[in-house]
Amino acid sequence: MELQKLTNGHHQDFQQLEEGESPEQEEFLPHKSDGGKPPQFTDFEGKTSFGMSVFNLSNAIMGSGILGLSYAMSNTGIILFLILLTCIAVMSSYSVHLLLRSAGVVGIRAYEQLGKRAFGHPGKILAALVITMHNIGAMSSYLFIVKYELPLVIQAFLGLQHSSGEWFLNGNYLIIIVSILIILPLALMRQLGYLGYTSGFSLTCMVFFLISVIYKKFNIPCPFDGFTNHTAENISIDGECEAKYFTINQQTAYTVPILAFAFVCHPEVLPIYTELRNPTKRRMQAIANVSILGMFVMYLLTAIFGYLTFYLNTEAELLHTYSKVDPLDTLILCVRVAVLVAVTLTVPVVLFPIRRALLQLLFPDKPFHWVRHISIALCLLFVVNLLVICVPNIRDIFGIIGATSAPSLIFILPGLFYIRIVSSEPMNSRPKIQAACFTALGFIFMSMSMTFITLDWVYGENRSGGGH
Repeated sequence: MELQKLTNGHHQDFQQLEEGESPEQEEFLPHKSDGGKPPQFTDFEGKTSFGMSVFNLSNAIMGSGILGLSYAMSNTGIILFLILLTCIAVMSSYSVHLLLRSAGVVGIRAYEQLGKRAFGHPGKILAALVITMHNIGAMSSYLFIVKYELPLVIQAFLGLQHSSGEWFLNGNYLIIIVSILIILPLALMRQLGYLGYTSGFSLTCMVFFLISVIYKKFNIPCPFDGFTNHTAENISIDGECEAKYFTINQQTAYTVPILAFAFVCHPEVLPIYTELRNPTKRRMQAIANVSILGMFVMYLLTAIFGYLTFYLNTEAELLHTYSKVDPLDTLILCVRVAVLVAVTLTVPVVLFPIRRALLQLLFPDKPFHWVRHISIALCLLFVVNLLVICVPNIRDIFGIIGATSAPSLIFILPGLFYIRIVSSEPMNSRPKIQAACFTALGFIFMSMSMTFITLDWVYGENRSGGGH
């Protein structure tokens, strides 16, 4: 997201803040106003309401991973899944707290500028690269869903059992059309707050998906008499219709990364904070908590009811499992459309932090300009479309990106920022020790994820990943 005079008008303020005690720290924290206009510590006046900010952050949290949560639960059991989901949600909220505390001390509301304040120019470059790498992976995963699901939806609407080879059933053409007609106009908006309306609609689509999953739980019998012949041999498995409360298998190792990626929203926190009306740390933390709690409930209900519908037959992408019961089911067809709309409208929200990161790197002292704004959006969409079209299976690339960027954004960078920036607390204080442990946990998580991915590559185990 590009803010008015984000780096031009603010750059001098940042350098003044680095030389002494920040006079804006008090303004950043909750305070009582005399009834007048609350003081701002930038020259950008936020206009986005609390509700719209919740919609935007919730939409940033929610991703394509929701389709794989039932599969994750089938490989952990209900109790273990609930424990892992709760822990990661709490840690994600704590991570936002560390970011807001660090930003409040130095009066900075840009992730890359926090990196610069903590570690100089290398820190700024590192933060920008991590954000760019992670969000390009997220945008690609969304467009992969469009590439594979939209042709099936069009095919079902036309009543075709098989693809006729027409251009409008070619996923590569469809993602280009969707990118130009829908994603690009939304990505050209100057402020992220304006996307609150599309974010709200996107969340509504995912609520419809959740309601449909709950409804189908009571309409699909187990064992699955309606399954096609190539899955009939699975019907006689002992205990296939019994819920497991605690399970460990080869796929369990991938559950933690799936859940961690499902709560990555940290690049969007500070941009949304900047555009918030009447911004305070407590108000932004409340927005983060409400968004994380809402997504926690959606994730948990989707995982439980999806798992309790198919049990051992749950596939990596839930919609594919439903299609095996009835490929032309009208409700599931509508759900596919809703999911397509949701992921399509999420792409512009994810694009904003990448563009802001690139602007911070390439044009750190330049004011807002429409040419740069539009050019970067076009280049990013071109690169992502090219990636999705040319790479047939990007799952392993996503594995590397996710195993490095997700723990960096959730655990490592927020903890390091807090340790380096908040100088008012000694290193042996409890908050600093907690932040240090939090950072160490991120390195452990990254090492484990990379180890499992490497072992999977070396031994060539055939696993079904988290959707497209």
